[in-house]
Amino acid sequence: MVPKVLCVIMGGGRGSRLHPLTKQRCKPAVPLAGKYRLVDIPISNCLNSGMNRLYVLSQFNTASLHRHIQDSYKFDPFGGGFVDILSAEQTEEGDYWYQGTADAVRQNLHHFNDHDHDLVLILSGDQLYRMDFREIVRQHIHTGADVTVAAKPFPVSEVAGLGLMRVGEDLQIREFVEKPTDPQVIENLALGKELEDRLAESDGTPRCLASMGIYLFNRETLRKAIANEMADFGKEVIPALLDKAKLCSYIFDSYWEDIGTVRSFFEANLDLANPLPRFNFFMPDYPVYTHARYLPASKINRGSLKNALVADGCIISDADVTRSVIGVRSFVNEGCVLKNVVVMGADYFETEEHIAANRERGIPDIGIGAGSRITDAIIDKNARIGKNVILSPEGKPDLFQADGVVVRDGVLLVTKNAVIPDNTQI
Repeated sequence: MVPKVLCVIMGGGRGSRLHPLTKQRCKPAVPLAGKYRLVDIPISNCLNSGMNRLYVLSQFNTASLHRHIQDSYKFDPFGGGFVDILSAEQTEEGDYWYQGTADAVRQNLHHFNDHDHDLVLILSGDQLYRMDFREIVRQHIHTGADVTVAAKPFPVSEVAGLGLMRVGEDLQIREFVEKPTDPQVIENLALGKELEDRLAESDGTPRCLASMGIYLFNRETLRKAIANEMADFGKEVIPALLDKAKLCSYIFDSYWEDIGTVRSFFEANLDLANPLPRFNFFMPDYPVYTHARYLPASKINRGSLKNALVADGCIISDADVTRSVIGVRSFVNEGCVLKNVVVMGADYFETEEHIAANRERGIPDIGIGAGSRITDAIIDKNARIGKNVILSPEGKPDLFQADGVVVRDGVLLVTKNAVIPDNTQI
């Protein structure tokens, strides 16, 4: 029998490490690759795996996420599919914010129980990867696991801040340590030769299995596991289940990126502009779904584009664009030079009347004004950058701030709706 799976996508906390991108939106709603949102990745993985009953749990700055999901994911009445958002709410039991991933699931169990299901698949809303979840379900059933934790091999030198596990040849988890710092503990958790031989070829560097924050629970196991005050799956629930339930690891040895910091977000986007990106959006059998905007095709009026990803509804006029992502409805004017830039675009096209009124007040149009030079930067939605503006993080300390501009993780960010006057140099 095919088990019935309910999917739960964690909307994340405040997203402080992604600030200011999360100042006005939650992490899953952060734009990605010019036209998508981060939440489109786990939702698309679910839909491509034949799983169409999804809940998204969130509590911070949810308006943008609500609009995106409502506009993007509509199901016919015959398939039984849905994508619903569950925000923290007041109930007779209490009016608490979600205290962690496990607490968020616990507070919403009564919603999940409205649907017939055998398994609960818990996912993160801020990761970039492609996975067929049917494979983890097959292994879960084959091994007779109560809980299956998806894990990725990482070199020992790159496991800082990750939950690590020691796994036997039967894939059963023998030990789980959340974010260890002791080098000896990490060394003891390294993969054994038998498991390394079963994985893709490596360069011989010692590796550990790190939790991806993806958990598949039997329904009853989940209910019992969170019938307490534990707040977080990785820190508390999973370690507490060792020796009490059968925990297995599903080893995933393909591309996976945790979009947790400004730097990781920046590099993941720029990688998509490379000739052979590590994540491939051009897979007809595994599409990434998003909001259908019905925008016109982008128009390039002269200029030079090298390794550029250009979304719909853009106009680029006689500009030099290198290794950059140009988001929906972007305007890049004459003489602009962009290198290593992620432009998120705009939420709307300005009317002629609006443009004229703004110009009378000395406010630049939405987009990047003529003659501007920008490097190593993220331009958030609806930003207005004037003419002959120079922006670069070079020489600026971390958390440097100016009007509408922040430097973080070595990346310059122009904040959402910011106005950068003509001739500004940062």
